[in-house]
Amino acid sequence: MEITFESADPSALAAFWSEFAGDEIELTFVWSDAPKIEKNRVHVDLASTSPEHQADIVARALKLGAEHADVGQSASEAGVPWVVLRDPQGNEFCVLEPRPEYPGVIAAVVVDSPDPQASAAATGHPVVRSGDGFASVRPEPGPWLEFVRTDDPEPITNRVRVRYADPAQLAAP
Repeated sequence: MEITFESADPSALAAFWSEFAGDEIELTFVWSDAPKIEKNRVHVDLASTSPEHQADIVARALKLGAEHADVGQSASEAGVPWVVLRDPQGNEFCVLEPRPEYPGVIAAVVVDSPDPQASAAATGHPVVRSGDGFASVRPEPGPWLEFVRTDDPEPITNRVRVRYADPAQLAAP
């Protein structure tokens, strides 16, 4: 799986994410002068192994230039156990509380979708879990690819994009 970030300063953003991403997915940083004007349609969820580890990840991110972000979670989901941040270029990401289904450094790549079940099925990977407003696949190796329902209009810009391999492509000689 590859995540591409558009950035006014790709080197600086790459330095930030190198502190957190591990080697589970490929991160690509490309230059763009397009301003960040809306919530990203794709974001990364970082995993943690304990409440202390979660707090450490958040503290390190803040020290490296991240900021807390309110994307509606504090008003609509009071007391959520994850922390929403923005990287130094304004891209949202979450630091999750410990969850056993997320053993890697990157827990999931999350994609907003008007139809999560259809989006997950379109990847060609088996839908491993789904529920009211979400559907998840688990491309191996790598983090979960999770689709969450949104009624947001199509984004004006896609500053963060995900590219994944279709299972049929992986099996091809």
